[in-house]
Amino acid sequence: MHTIVPPYVLQRVAGSDPALASEARTALWVEHHRRTLARLPRRPRSGSGLTREISDAGGRETTPGRLVRGEGDAATGDAATDEAYEGLGAVYRYFQQVHGRDSLDGAGGPLLATVHYGRGYDNAFFDGARMVFGDGDGRLFLRFTRALDVIGHELMHGILADEADLAYHDQTGALNESVCDVFGTLVKQHARQQSVTEADWLIGDEILGPAVQGVALRSMAAPGTAYDDPMLGKDPQPDHMDRYVQVGEDSGGVHINSGIPNKAFHDAAVASGGYAWETVGPVWYATVLDPELDRNPGFAAFAAVTVRAAASLPDGARIAAAVRAAWDGVGVTVEVASPS
Repeated sequence: MHTIVPPYVLQRVAGSDPALASEARTALWVEHHRRTLARLPRRPRSGSGLTREISDAGGRETTPGRLVRGEGDAATGDAATDEAYEGLGAVYRYFQQVHGRDSLDGAGGPLLATVHYGRGYDNAFFDGARMVFGDGDGRLFLRFTRALDVIGHELMHGILADEADLAYHDQTGALNESVCDVFGTLVKQHARQQSVTEADWLIGDEILGPAVQGVALRSMAAPGTAYDDPMLGKDPQPDHMDRYVQVGEDSGGVHINSGIPNKAFHDAAVASGGYAWETVGPVWYATVLDPELDRNPGFAAFAAVTVRAAASLPDGARIAAAVRAAWDGVGVTVEVASPS
């Protein structure tokens, strides 16, 4: 299970506000629950096509809850239910239209979600089978179904688990989180038909509450600038290997150091111009699917695969040059031959 709000933020919030202490337990429960889910049999696939099921936990911290909207059903009038339904659809359409992928598993598996999880629950997560959304406390965080990039990020964890199964620690874990940010913003940009210059390159900008001094959970354009708040602390993300953070918490800083590959993707996309899902997006998707990608790559190894993948595109030389330059710009040396 992967949460959109990092564990170090949850722990800081819990330490300063005892009323939110249950959130700290979430970070400690994540790895145990993920391993439990990995042992469960997969739900039978439904066949090709979009199939959504939205359930309501009714304020309890249990899933799946009561089914409230299925595929093709009319809007319910409940904001969280209908936002989750539309968000799952936007993610499906992005991967189907852009990458030719039929759902998370590539074979039409259903997209499942639970809304109204807990009371004032300050997070959203993918538990290995479904998206789970809290409503936020209304002060620090708002309803998590509001943010399409959050939905895209969390569901990308499902695709990663199905395709690359990247280890979740240190640089590999930071790549895991970064790839999910990449596709979170691509889903949002595709749904809004935004070019690289029109996009905001923010993750979670629509879920920060009125009490938070900041603009988002993360900024891909300028890591380290998303927030500076007495409750949440200061955004710790680096934007260059010179500022790489060595830390034991957060599985070796997976939500922190993801700022470096995030910045590389942003810079490559901006240099390439146009729509990111047509230029650099296919490079990252091909990298995730590349059978030569090791399960435990560092930044340099991942970067090398992206440059090789870029070179295979119709406009390969130009895109590969932009990708290589972007990695160089964040201090990651790419050791592959230049495309001819």
